[in-house]
Amino acid sequence: MINKNLLLCSILTCSFLTATSQYTEVINSNRPGASQGAFAVGNQVLQLETGFTKGWEKHELLQTETDAFTIDYSLRYGLIWEQLEISVMGSFLSESVIDNRSASTFEYDQSNFRYNTLGAKYLIYDPYKKRALEKPNLYSWNANNKFRWRELIPAVSFFAGVNFDTEDNPFLPPNDPTISPKFVLMTQNNMQGGWVFVTNIIVDRVTSDFPTYSYILTLTHAFNPKFSMFIENQGIKSDFYADQILRFGGAHLFGKDFQIDVLASTNFKDTPSKFYIGVGVSYRLDMHSKDQIIEDPNSRGRDEEDEKKNQRKDDFIDIENDGE
Repeated sequence: MINKNLLLCSILTCSFLTATSQYTEVINSNRPGASQGAFAVGNQVLQLETGFTKGWEKHELLQTETDAFTIDYSLRYGLIWEQLEISVMGSFLSESVIDNRSASTFEYDQSNFRYNTLGAKYLIYDPYKKRALEKPNLYSWNANNKFRWRELIPAVSFFAGVNFDTEDNPFLPPNDPTISPKFVLMTQNNMQGGWVFVTNIIVDRVTSDFPTYSYILTLTHAFNPKFSMFIENQGIKSDFYADQILRFGGAHLFGKDFQIDVLASTNFKDTPSKFYIGVGVSYRLDMHSKDQIIEDPNSRGRDEEDEKKNQRKDDFIDIENDGE
């Protein structure tokens, strides 16, 4: 579990998770990757995430060269329950294309929204609630930092949303419906040593003639409380467009409510080949009220008993524990 560490697509800390809340003291951002973390921003938290990317594409079959500029944005808000988040996510793309298929080159520009999605995410299962209340072993560093098999059990969330597209969009299949559903299953593993692993399984535009199925795998490592790096793989499968995209980059935390990130991405084919670089920011307006932890009245006695079990009995036992 990360203690006040900056994550990718989210900053999540074990010490801040309580029995009644998933709110974090520092901003919980999905940037700079494309995946969504399993955890919401927290009740009464309004968060803006946006980024700007510059890209270059070359299509060997169509003999085109493209300069692209993208603006990505996401507005997230937690309401009613800590597990619930509503969001508006979108991306605007502007391209300048050079067509080399004829003797004289032909240039044209095109721009439109790649997508605009309104939806809600709900945390179905959180394995970290009870773990946050567990007391550390004060006498064994190894006991607190060793790998535990239960770390393989992830938090699980589900996202359901609606795409709102414009007609005659050059970045979408022709005659695509302007309204279509989107579903995402998200898992998140918070592991010892500042590692976080997020998976997304995405089913998009299933009511259209060209539904899209994709996955995103994101691995993030926090080197210190303010700096983290990530690597991400996204696979996209559709009759209209298919690709494998690799992303990598880092993020830096400036205060508990503001984050700046950088990223680069590339793919592994030439129809087209892609390379993008970008920078982004995340900012939250924190109106979250103070959490109240509801304790089990029977837990105090159990805690006292556990503390006695963890106490050192004699110097011989101490030496054995230190040697583990």
